[in-house]
Amino acid sequence: MAGHSKFKNIMHRKGAQDKKRAKVFAKHAREIFVAAKSGMPDPEKNPRLRTAIIAARAVNTPKENIERAIKKAEGGDGENYEEVRYEGYGPSGVAVIVEALTDNRNRTASEVRSTFTKHGGNLGETGSVGFMFERTGIIEYSADAADADAMFEVALEAGAADVVSDEDGHEISCAPDDFASVRDALEEKFGTPTEARLDWKPNTTTDLDEQAASTMLKLIDVLEDNDDVQSVSSNFEVSDEILAKLSA
Repeated sequence: MAGHSKFKNIMHRKGAQDKKRAKVFAKHAREIFVAAKSGMPDPEKNPRLRTAIIAARAVNTPKENIERAIKKAEGGDGENYEEVRYEGYGPSGVAVIVEALTDNRNRTASEVRSTFTKHGGNLGETGSVGFMFERTGIIEYSADAADADAMFEVALEAGAADVVSDEDGHEISCAPDDFASVRDALEEKFGTPTEARLDWKPNTTTDLDEQAASTMLKLIDVLEDNDDVQSVSSNFEVSDEILAKLSA
């Protein structure tokens, strides 16, 4: 079960997120609103809402933003958002999955397609790259939450598929259907995780040179800047040397 993580692909850059904190908070509030509206407004009885709140807290979303989104859902006010997934290719054939919550499907599709085209990629049909990924539950804890053996034992008993522990922390992965039960078991033992989410794990990765990596990161930045886009996953990898150059 323990092993080396094979999907430490770049999905977010901390510096870019810091500059867009208000937008990041708004995206999390939208997910909380949709989760609360689609089920019970009580996170203890609504696994999706609990996951959304954990994700929001991980990026320091203000408590009042979270509470406001839940109250808005309870009141039945606000927009009706549709969950949409887009699949396509970035530069050098990198596979990309974009998940969105939108109140205007045509607008969002047009904007996402245009972004792919402007950055050397193209939007494909549903399923065009999805087969290259596996839907996976990811739960993360800081390194001081427990030692590797303790985390491994509890995760194994709870039904997790893999545990990777290093100096940066613990990353537990599981099947989507087991996500809520594994998260709850870990939370009971070790407290609230630093992050808990359903993710897209690539089965294969594509290595990029500096030029292609630069274009790919710009594509991700523009997609994430779109108000309707909730997450962007891809299967590209770059060397630490190239990443250092691009981050300079």
